[in-house]
Amino acid sequence: MLRMENVSKSYPHRRRKVQALNHATVEVPEGDFVSIVGPSGSGKSTLLLMLGGMLAPTEGRVWLDDDSIYDLSSNRRARWRKENIGFVFQTFNLVPYLTAMENVQVPLYLAGKDGQAQRDKATALLERVGLGDRLDHKPGELSVGQQQRVALARMLANDPAVILADEPTGNLDPETGAQVIEFFDEFNREGRTVVMVTHDPQAAERAKRTLTLREGSICDEGGEPSSLHVA
Repeated sequence: MLRMENVSKSYPHRRRKVQALNHATVEVPEGDFVSIVGPSGSGKSTLLLMLGGMLAPTEGRVWLDDDSIYDLSSNRRARWRKENIGFVFQTFNLVPYLTAMENVQVPLYLAGKDGQAQRDKATALLERVGLGDRLDHKPGELSVGQQQRVALARMLANDPAVILADEPTGNLDPETGAQVIEFFDEFNREGRTVVMVTHDPQAAERAKRTLTLREGSICDEGGEPSSLHVA
């Protein structure tokens, strides 16, 4: 189970304190598919980064099963992310001078896989997302939707139990965005936990449940502030 306990995050900004999250508590059971919605600046991306071990809270704790993520050393937390978390971003974050296969090989290389194992796994993953005929194409030679599919293949390289997606359809047309959400449905049916930040109502509806953030607070289905939102 992925969970946050009474988590707050504040930033200094021009001699003022900006409260990005305000005593948020949430539980995401194993195998859940959660969409996070809310207006811009409500704390959605902050919450996602904290769940993924990328941004330490000002107060509170974040847990995956028995691991209190931010009580780990930075090296152990980096290893924990590599072993458990797959990230998908709106901007894809592909290396522009690497081919599709080489981009997918990056996490496999960092995991210490040998060259042939890297190539075999990267090929299989790109074939899975429909890019078996684009292995040697660089990002600039691919459509936006194809670039996102390369990012999905790369995210799967280390077989993560938890997928965190920040506006995964934000740069895509509706048809291509729907195809990407189909992949998330498929990953979730395989038993992976999916947490997705989105502004797209149709994407949000595909999740099993939805959390709404307003001014750093998690709200219940009626829109009222709530410290806990569970299935």
